Amino acid sequence: LPAAVLLKDTKLMDVKLGQLPSWLAMRDFTPGGIVGAIQRGYNRYYNKYINVKKGGLGGISMVLAGYVVLSYVWSYSHI
Repeated sequence: LPAAVLLKDTKLMDVKLGQLPSWLAMRDFTPGGIVGAIQRGYNRYYNKYINVKKGGLGGISMVLAGYVVLSYVWSYSHI
């Protein structure tokens, strides 16, 4: 049982391939869980790239690159 608790707190990058099905089974795929995961990801991105004392162009350029790719896909729907 302690291994299951540790596996639940493990990040995706640290999960072994054999542990992946059980790790996925422990995730919360309810609408509230998905919204919470998106909020945590946004907060992590914001605090790492936007809300910094000495800012750079990294965070803003990633957002712009994502927008360019998304608008390209929307423009060419056959892709």
